[in-house]
Amino acid sequence: MNAHRRGRPAGSYRAGPRGDPDRGETALQKLDRNWSDLLQELRVLQTGIQILTGFLLTLPFQQRFATLSPIQVGLYLALVVLSVLVTAVLMSTVVMHRSFFQHRIKYQLVRNADILLRWTLLLVGLILIGTVALVFDIVLGGIAGLIAAGAAVLALSLLWLVLPARSRRMAVNDIRDHPAQE
Repeated sequence: MNAHRRGRPAGSYRAGPRGDPDRGETALQKLDRNWSDLLQELRVLQTGIQILTGFLLTLPFQQRFATLSPIQVGLYLALVVLSVLVTAVLMSTVVMHRSFFQHRIKYQLVRNADILLRWTLLLVGLILIGTVALVFDIVLGGIAGLIAAGAAVLALSLLWLVLPARSRRMAVNDIRDHPAQE
């Protein structure tokens, strides 16, 4: 009813996924569960990002910071910018929730928050790689920094891309090969 009064076709706010009959969920219950799952993931990321940002922001106040090369200072400043950007992207899900609140458009909220969370993960990955490179570069030198960054890229690729894709593929194949007996 409200959707129709705002100039949208009646029922358009329900655009999105269907319910999950295997779980006995309606479409709105499924969206609520998905939103709750996203919030839990955001909470985990928030703590890690706060710790990493805090670490980065304390570096200029260390005596050794004055001895950094221009490249190291540039990398450091890039990491600070990425850290602020990731914080802004992460917090934009809260802003979006506030602006979508009580407009009956939860599907769009969950879809957009999922996209923002994916961008957040990409930015966090870049910050992790850059931080490892900076620390190893400062402690052991430029080559060690590059090797450590490469190792971080490899580890994150394996843990964040290869492992989930392989696990998902195996689970889908298992379901296909052994459908549930009713």
